[in-house]
Amino acid sequence: MESRWRKAKMSLGLNLCVYVPRTLDDDGGPPSTGSSTAALVSPAASSSCTSAATSANTTPTADPGSARGSGALMPTTPTPTSAGLRLSKSGSKSFKKTCAICLTIMKPGQGHALFTAECSHTFHFHCIAANVKHGSNNCPVCRTEWKELPFRGPMVAEIPQGSARINLVNGNQNGGQMTLLRPLPRARSSGRLHHVTCLLPDTDRSIFNDDEPLDLCEAAEDRQQGCSRTVEIETYPEFTEIPESTSERNFTVLIHLKAPLAQNLLKPGNLGGDNGPNTGRAPVDLITVLDVSGSMAGTKLALLKRAMGFVIQNLGSSDRLSVIAFSSSARRLFPLRRMTESGRQKSLQAVNSLTSNGGTNIAEGLRKGSKVIEERQAKNPVCSIILLSDGQDTYTVSPTTGAHKVFAASPTASAQKASPTASSQKAAAEYCALLPSTNGSQQVPVHVFGFGADHDASSLHSISQTSGGTFSFIETEATIQDAFAQCIGGLLSVVAQDLRVKVESLHPDVHFGSIRSGSYSSRIADDKRNGSIDVGDLYAEEERDFLLSVNVPQGCGDETTLLKVGCIYKDPLMKETINMAEVEVKISRPAFVSVQTVCIQVDRQKNRLHAAEVMAAARFSAERGDLTHAVSLLEDCRRMIMASASGQSGDRLCQSLDAELKEMQERMANRQRYEASGRAYVLSGLSSHSWQRATARGDSTDSESLVQSYQTQSMVDMVLLSQTLTRSSTPRQTPQMRHAKSFPARPQPR
Repeated sequence: MESRWRKAKMSLGLNLCVYVPRTLDDDGGPPSTGSSTAALVSPAASSSCTSAATSANTTPTADPGSARGSGALMPTTPTPTSAGLRLSKSGSKSFKKTCAICLTIMKPGQGHALFTAECSHTFHFHCIAANVKHGSNNCPVCRTEWKELPFRGPMVAEIPQGSARINLVNGNQNGGQMTLLRPLPRARSSGRLHHVTCLLPDTDRSIFNDDEPLDLCEAAEDRQQGCSRTVEIETYPEFTEIPESTSERNFTVLIHLKAPLAQNLLKPGNLGGDNGPNTGRAPVDLITVLDVSGSMAGTKLALLKRAMGFVIQNLGSSDRLSVIAFSSSARRLFPLRRMTESGRQKSLQAVNSLTSNGGTNIAEGLRKGSKVIEERQAKNPVCSIILLSDGQDTYTVSPTTGAHKVFAASPTASAQKASPTASSQKAAAEYCALLPSTNGSQQVPVHVFGFGADHDASSLHSISQTSGGTFSFIETEATIQDAFAQCIGGLLSVVAQDLRVKVESLHPDVHFGSIRSGSYSSRIADDKRNGSIDVGDLYAEEERDFLLSVNVPQGCGDETTLLKVGCIYKDPLMKETINMAEVEVKISRPAFVSVQTVCIQVDRQKNRLHAAEVMAAARFSAERGDLTHAVSLLEDCRRMIMASASGQSGDRLCQSLDAELKEMQERMANRQRYEASGRAYVLSGLSSHSWQRATARGDSTDSESLVQSYQTQSMVDMVLLSQTLTRSSTPRQTPQMRHAKSFPARPQPR
């Protein structure tokens, strides 16, 4: 390593102001007693540089570096420092400062440059240069707007003749030179960020085929840790006995599925560790599409960064992440990148560089997110998009160009919010044209999060429904990390893909009437003797319930075999297709039945489906302005559920439905409250019940909430970890762990 004096002399020749450390030798020997910490200046700029050195104003050091910490990076908002870069009298060994971007300690002797801004805050040069490259001209700590920006410049040979002079330093960062300072052009504050963007290179490619390759060795080892169990199938007839001489036209059979627990699933408290081999779960390709419009400024953006930090820390080395940020336009912060230690560091730097400005162009963000998926070269078994927005889309999608063109901002966003039905339906159809297209049968779900009171809940809900994802309503800023935690808790535990249920009649006179499957696609053959349900992906321990309506003929014996149920799915880790053994449904046919007792499991699922239908009807009435009728529908449904057999038995699902319907009634008390939170709350509930998958709404992520349907153990563990990290600095007691009881809970055989 060349001496610091040589670097200082080289810097002098380049008209740079540098701090000269007291330690003159590279081996970290004792400092010379005759030297002092001073700023060396060139003759041509002695006065200005001396002033800069004295005030630590936008002055990069020539040689300090950073040592990567061995601990995990904490995804918290950086803490402001009060002083600039100053070497203590005891020499470089006492220098100990944390970079607010990468959160690692900065200390001399490692060959990395530091940058001290005009606000006196200090950062690694490569960290702050990356921050500026992504469009930020504000200090990440104190938000001071800088007049001079650091950024990487081209190699000397690449600088065109006759161009403006650029000061270079031989920092050897990533094989190139570093341009230390670049003055911002004079412009009005309203357009300043636009001019900065013009100065910075556009990192987006025309084709997004630059995703990081998969680690095939890790994938081979993970396949040896596949699921040790298979999907469970159970069936429950509405009545176990029907008189021999009686026939039934609409007899209900419940089909219950439960996914297995993934082998070696991470335990609570260890979810944030590295997901190397031997974790026994399928790796994920995750694309997050994040709203960074002007309305996200302040606390919202800070909490979003913290939530994304939590996501990054809990993805493993086999998982890949790409982040799309959108405001008036959209840009990809980085391609699909494996979440190794280095990948996490770079991803955290990119996320921390986000700034809020401009309008809300959801369509462009969704288009780029889909483009990342469609053009990736390698594919992890599980793939999903997370989309977050807090406002109305201020751009209109053009349906004539494949929904890729946007027009001027709409001046009637508030009017659309007041009467959203027609405009939302039109926008939803246009958004759906932007969803990722896959050549195979597997659908890429978009899990959508509506943030705050001003988002377009109808359009966002339509995006999630069409793609097979969920819609969550983040009502308060503090719950955004818990909502993300619940979502990735599921995505990181997929144990079955492309699951299809098959039903077949086993009696010549038994025919199928209908299949009540919520949002899942189902079909019945023309002969009414065969049917199927496309379920798709299942998380570990996740459950699904479907009601099949059949006709039961008169009996001619002690029992009647009605039908058989089977399923086929793909193990995403083993990459094997699994055919489950078929289960037969039989009922007894005695000559006389004194009392017919309805099956509680069937009754509770009828209540769930009826409640979902009433929620949809109440929303329709509310959108038409008839809130009184909407509240009346919900009240009637509550009474019916609690009077049913399962409601009278104290069934927890019925209690949860009652609490949720009551909450909806309260949010429909008046038009203002319905617009602010009622619509989003109802749509999130509909999304949850139609897919039988947990969504965040209200206090649903709180362990004490009654509105807590379909959570799996992996979701509960991840939310608990999020809450523990968030509240560890407060004296509040850590929430008690509980057993996850997704609704419906596993029925017990009669």
